[in-house]
Amino acid sequence: MNGGSSFHKPVMPGEVLHYLKCKPGGVYVDGTVGGGGHAVEILKRSAPDGRLVGIDRDDDAVAESARNLKSFGPRAAIVKGNFADLADIMSGMGIEKVDGILLDLGLSSHHVDTPERGFSFMSDALLDMRMDRSRGPAAHELINTLSEQELKRVFREYGEETMAGKVARAIVKRRVSSPILRTMDLAGIVLSAVPPSRRRARIHPATKVFQALRIAVNDELTNLLRVIRVGAGLLNEGGRFVIISFHSLEDRIVKNQFRELEKGCTCPPDFPRCTCGRKPQLRVVTRRPVLPDPEETDVNPRARSARLRAAERI
Repeated sequence: MNGGSSFHKPVMPGEVLHYLKCKPGGVYVDGTVGGGGHAVEILKRSAPDGRLVGIDRDDDAVAESARNLKSFGPRAAIVKGNFADLADIMSGMGIEKVDGILLDLGLSSHHVDTPERGFSFMSDALLDMRMDRSRGPAAHELINTLSEQELKRVFREYGEETMAGKVARAIVKRRVSSPILRTMDLAGIVLSAVPPSRRRARIHPATKVFQALRIAVNDELTNLLRVIRVGAGLLNEGGRFVIISFHSLEDRIVKNQFRELEKGCTCPPDFPRCTCGRKPQLRVVTRRPVLPDPEETDVNPRARSARLRAAERI
């Protein structure tokens, strides 16, 4: 990647190339292209005639990756879109099958380091958190319109926040007097709602609430479920699906979906014969998640929570 880019360094680039098994002439999809860090390496490995389709919801990422991949000419195509719509995107490009799909989930450094995007409580900004700023409600709209029960569910399910009820109650109480619009406002409310012991913890008490809100705003888990099911059907035989996740909710979905697509039949064990008709589509390549090596995490702290899983089309 170009020096000075605000997009993060690609996580586990060597492992990604190893598990994708990139080859000349292959067609690959980077569904979270970001600044193009992984895409550059995939295009190099699949030279001289491999092709890559880079997809991202973020306008900044689309512009950045287009700049960084310009030297590859027609071998690289950048599309603004949601990876959950992968089938439609590929169909629109006249591509029936691909040889590999990569998803590097979560936030980029660009999102965190650009205050006006409203992803981080480290700077005061409007609560936005949308990956695609042209679509859907922003975070401040959800915070001010969801019921106490809905907020509690979001914080508990998407943030695994143990104080979800107290935080939701504090938000609803505060917004009666004035809308909650800023990142620092929300962080302050969370801080006031948790016990003193949590306020002194190494991880800021608002971390899980902000994660949960971001997941809800961008419908991240639903999109992940959808792209795994759709993507498996788009892979050529022997094609690889590689996904890097950064928290337990994502990793659990990837693990379970890969296993389900490996198993195929969903009939109860006591059925005399299969009636669902589902056939295995994938072979899980990584029985346990692949973790970054210590050398990488020393240089790139973002990689510390990364978990890579891979599966192959059968």
